[in-house]
Amino acid sequence: MTPEHTENAEPTVNDGSAGNPAPAAERAGTRALPRDLVDVEALLAAYTERHPDPAEPAQRVSFGTSGHRGSSLKTSFNEDHIAAITQAIVEYRADQGVTGPLLMGRDTHALSGPAQDTALEVLMGNGVHTLIDSRDGFTPTPAVSHAILALNAEVPAGVGPPDAGRAGQADGIIITPSHNPPADGGFKYNPTHGGPADTDATNWIADRANELLAGGMTEVRRIPLAEAKQHEALGTYDFLDRYVSDLPQVIDLNAIRQARVRIGADPMGGASVGYWGEIGTRHGLDLTVVNPEVDPQWGFMTLDWDGKIRMDCSSPNAMASLIERMAPAEGAGEGESAEPAPFDLATGNDADADRHGIVTPDGGLMNPNHFLAVAIDYLYRHRHGWPAGAGVGKTLVSSSMIDRVAAGLGRDLVEVPVGFKWFVPGLLAGTGVFGGEESAGASFACFDGAAWSTDKDGLLLCLLAAEIRAVTGRSPSQYYAGLVEEYGDPVYARIDAPASPEQKAKLKRMSPADVTADTLAGEPITATMTEAPGNGASIGGLKVTTENAWFAARPSGTEDVYKIYAESFRGAEHLAQVQAEAKAIVDAVIA
Repeated sequence: MTPEHTENAEPTVNDGSAGNPAPAAERAGTRALPRDLVDVEALLAAYTERHPDPAEPAQRVSFGTSGHRGSSLKTSFNEDHIAAITQAIVEYRADQGVTGPLLMGRDTHALSGPAQDTALEVLMGNGVHTLIDSRDGFTPTPAVSHAILALNAEVPAGVGPPDAGRAGQADGIIITPSHNPPADGGFKYNPTHGGPADTDATNWIADRANELLAGGMTEVRRIPLAEAKQHEALGTYDFLDRYVSDLPQVIDLNAIRQARVRIGADPMGGASVGYWGEIGTRHGLDLTVVNPEVDPQWGFMTLDWDGKIRMDCSSPNAMASLIERMAPAEGAGEGESAEPAPFDLATGNDADADRHGIVTPDGGLMNPNHFLAVAIDYLYRHRHGWPAGAGVGKTLVSSSMIDRVAAGLGRDLVEVPVGFKWFVPGLLAGTGVFGGEESAGASFACFDGAAWSTDKDGLLLCLLAAEIRAVTGRSPSQYYAGLVEEYGDPVYARIDAPASPEQKAKLKRMSPADVTADTLAGEPITATMTEAPGNGASIGGLKVTTENAWFAARPSGTEDVYKIYAESFRGAEHLAQVQAEAKAIVDAVIA
């Protein structure tokens, strides 16, 4: 059983500069060295020169919860992949009756630019009306999602025949591998609802793309890039203006401005780089973009827990430089007070800005689960235009502190499987005004209860942290301390355990009846579930709960391991006991 990610891990300071170089993982939290950086020229060359073998599983198109991801150096994200996926999307949207514009955005990963060019060649080859950024810049995932909703709200009712369905509606492609390392690329499809595509769509698209690869790409309709850029079907859209202009619909910017909250926003080299400055300027905020640099190698980053460059704004290692910057300086001499932190609040976003990281002077980087609990408690007490019956949405591996907060608010808890797509129906209908994941991804409704975005929005949650500071006079860390006093202090962690493909398949097929244990870490088991109570959907694994603890086990989609998420309100020792017994319970079933 090997640690994969622990929320409260501290950076290990060891730069390996003296004597033998330290192993990469021992340099977690320290600045990347030249040997850590990807060869961008080789990466881009491999994108066009390498061609996937459709018979090799690792080189086929495969959609996870956030689209197809891979690296050109591993022949898992190459020109053929993107051309095939784009052609499959063209055919899928035609099959679904989608006739509106397709909005396309990209992040700052090196492979995102070439992938957009490939996609344009195919989209124009098929005559699909496509809108790209009017500023030729980078586009955060939430900006694309919000734009899809905004455009579709403007489509007049009754367009086309009564059964036209999605006629005139917009959808989108977002080219990003999110927080993944610099060598990776990602490509995802957001249908007309603006959120991540569900498995029916992604399975169809992946299957068709693999058919096109196996067929030698002969059915892919494509024109040269120069011709594509002059095609009459290609247009532009000002994603930044739409997003920044609409922010007063969802965030109390007046409160932030009047309280003069000092915000330090770190785009972490990602797609939010142009957005933060515009937000500050247009809305008169005391906001500083602390690192406006864009570098496809991300050489300015500190290494993550495993020694890799990863733009994970929930990781204390990846966020080490911002955390250090927020630490109050020590006094110069005896009797002198420490200099205050430069900001009241510092924030970070991953490469496509769908995740958030919150750093406070008094608490450092907040555990994502802690901030979700704070956001929920604050929002449901201050959004008086939200429906009184709207529940609190969380994924089943998020902290049960949220369960206690929801109960304290008198709101129903809507617990769904992992994946933001499960929140989309509620956000659109107004029955689910908040949805959040333990991996620092969330979104919530506008003041009037209408959907703001149906994908994760890291910018939004960072601005919410500033609103909380402005309205309550407390930092989000101080706010969470109040919740702890009321509901208890949970300890949460995730670890990995080895499992063969056959064992992972058994775990995915488990039923509650397979668990024979009646206690967990000294407490009676209160529930054993393989379906999410919020919507009855399969969780692809198992969750077991007691009064003060729980664990969930799910197979990894990419590695021969299964993930154990666990939490206890009785301290770290009890958590370790929960983890050990969880592994024993699962191993007994999948052996």
